[in-house]
Amino acid sequence: MERNYGAEIDSLNAEISSLKKELQELGDVIRSYMHSRAKQAEAKPMKRVCQMKDMHPDKRLSGKMEELCTLTDEKGVTGMITYLGVYCSGGRQSNWIRNEVCTDDLLALIENSTAEKVLNCIGSSDRLNILLALLKKPMSVAEIVNECGLNSTGQAYHHMKPLLAADLIIEDENNKGVYVVQSHKVQGIIMLLAGICDLVDETYSKGTWDSEE
Repeated sequence: MERNYGAEIDSLNAEISSLKKELQELGDVIRSYMHSRAKQAEAKPMKRVCQMKDMHPDKRLSGKMEELCTLTDEKGVTGMITYLGVYCSGGRQSNWIRNEVCTDDLLALIENSTAEKVLNCIGSSDRLNILLALLKKPMSVAEIVNECGLNSTGQAYHHMKPLLAADLIIEDENNKGVYVVQSHKVQGIIMLLAGICDLVDETYSKGTWDSEE
């Protein structure tokens, strides 16, 4: 039986090509690892902030956390936050990305009474229910009265007045008599609710939010 040298050579070439590919991939992994180690070695030690590594299974999020820790330390501030999201309901959509927001600026909102003004403006069940209704979909005043269980359009306008003054809600310019939440204010309402969700989370501690007599 004669040997098929051509087929054997083709098979060897295929094996060699496969080995070259595996070696190249291994080399890429090693170079990536060495680059990462070198980058860590070059990183300046933190003065105030403890660097949080591998805090989330998603490497992108863990990497962002490391960046925020480094930036917080470099700038000498209390902290930095990044948040993003999308909200889509009633034929309207809002998207937002806020990157590296300084927490000192957020704390200042308490010091200059802005936080108090905002919470007082929306801090009633009727106004919150109106915001909830309009977040779901655009509505007329009559629809708001029905959806929110109000007694009259007069009562609806009474609670809508401060929301309109704060530019949280507006009359839809394309549909007279119909009201919507300002698209660029949606993120603030959603993120405020996200903060409340964190406050009432009982994973690590429990509390009561009822007023004590």
